[in-house]
Amino acid sequence: MLFNSFLESVVKIKHLELFGEDSHVKMSPPYRLDMAEQMKEKSRTARRAGVMALFYPKASQTMLVLILRKTYKGVHSAQVGFPGGKYEDSDDSDLMRTAIRETEEEIGVDPLDYKVLKTMSPLYIPPSNFMVHPFLGVSEKELTFVKQDEEVEKIIEVKLADFLNDSNNITATVPTSFNVDLEVPAFVLNGHVVWGATAMMLGEVKDLLKQVL
Repeated sequence: MLFNSFLESVVKIKHLELFGEDSHVKMSPPYRLDMAEQMKEKSRTARRAGVMALFYPKASQTMLVLILRKTYKGVHSAQVGFPGGKYEDSDDSDLMRTAIRETEEEIGVDPLDYKVLKTMSPLYIPPSNFMVHPFLGVSEKELTFVKQDEEVEKIIEVKLADFLNDSNNITATVPTSFNVDLEVPAFVLNGHVVWGATAMMLGEVKDLLKQVL
């Protein structure tokens, strides 16, 4: 999709109600349904994090940036996600600030180069015990990324058209933190399988964008 057309339309999402759980459940791993009560209890004392769904132009097309995390000893090792990270009392006045700060740290984007248009629905992640607060941002200029080598394996630039294309919604078999492989709903974007919490949050972003584009 041409970026100028996207920019004219995307501002309308400011006035839309969030889909929340209605969007999340469509991309949810099946085990979340069985953990509903447990998650509700644990989420009250969860750590907090902020992430950014950032759109920008590249060669007149509309893009979304994601990251592939490094392989490490942790539940989100080598997974695709948004730039973002945990809330820091010493650095962050709120969770939007967390998302902005972490986006700058992980992919080198200056906070002055984009605007946050929408606060999306928070989502609890049981394996890491985080309540994640996503935000949707838009830059009007082409961005140059500098990845944080300690945490980011690769920066993934996804065309909006590919993200919105329903043929890229798949069912995939993935390894989980429960030491079993499960079939889960997922996106396949630039050859990467995107599932779990990131897919659930992307699901809400997609549902909102389809209301205005």
